[in-house]
Amino acid sequence: MTRTILHVAVAFAALWSLSAQAEDLPKRRPGLWETTMKGDKAGGQQPIKQCIDDKTDSLAQGAMGPGGPCKQVRSVKTAQGYEVETACNFGQMTSTGKALIGGDFSSRVTAHVTSTMVPAPGQPPRTTVMEIESRYVGPCAAGQRPGDIIMPDGKVVRTPGTK
Repeated sequence: MTRTILHVAVAFAALWSLSAQAEDLPKRRPGLWETTMKGDKAGGQQPIKQCIDDKTDSLAQGAMGPGGPCKQVRSVKTAQGYEVETACNFGQMTSTGKALIGGDFSSRVTAHVTSTMVPAPGQPPRTTVMEIESRYVGPCAAGQRPGDIIMPDGKVVRTPGTK
């Protein structure tokens, strides 16, 4: 179960880190977005919601920038959207990923993400394939702050760097 959550967390973080870092990628429309993940490690996952504003997508750049755990290896605009590759280091764990991202970024964003994680040196790699769909559901609710991530159980996780 912990590995499943880790795979989902890395995929989710990578998707929005990619969105923030790739200069070509448009930002999502401000408001409340609902994200669902389907794949070999995301079975039964409930939607996650996030309240964003114009700056929220940019906050993820810390994960992809200097000193952050991830770096963008490649970003290419394609006829279908964007193709982005990343490499991350979280302590002894390493992860590489490739995302094919599409949508209008105003009402919907989709991504096909393939990531390979090596939990520690000498351990076998684990590859995960996920389909991530994020859709705009309307304005953020009263009391929600930009950057808030609302988990399926209603728990709110504050994005570091938000007020």
